[in-house]
Amino acid sequence: MGLLKALLYGLLALVVLVLIGAQFGGLSGHRPSDLGVTQGRLKPPSLTRNSVSSQADLYPDHPQRAHALLAPLPLRHGDATTSLRTLATVLQTQPGITLVEQRPDYLYAQAQTRWLKFVDDLEFWFNPARGVIEVRSASRLGREDAGLNRRRMENIRAAYLRQ
Repeated sequence: MGLLKALLYGLLALVVLVLIGAQFGGLSGHRPSDLGVTQGRLKPPSLTRNSVSSQADLYPDHPQRAHALLAPLPLRHGDATTSLRTLATVLQTQPGITLVEQRPDYLYAQAQTRWLKFVDDLEFWFNPARGVIEVRSASRLGREDAGLNRRRMENIRAAYLRQ
């Protein structure tokens, strides 16, 4: 009984330490240095099941292509500038999302989970060749996101289309 009690206390202490570490950014990861648009493409999807991208089809041999594929956002109100402004407003109203960078053709935001403070990187780029807003969302840490990036992007899509 004493050993079991010691194990339970040890496990409880570990959980408390993880939660405290998370509050101080221990689980936030680092911002990738290769975000943005390069030769008309956002960064490829992650090699694990923790990202979504409207450009996943550009990588036909990618192991997560089918899992990651997500539709781009259509333009609203006729032009890219107004559409991206509308999208920026939507992002600023979403809980846990911080708009970090805003350019005329590109938005970068970070989403942070409530308890463990995991950070996901969100990108939106107006693709003039396709006339759409390409999207990408990826977790910085972990191999699986339990569909969180997809759900978040679909919630953003729904709010954006209501505008």
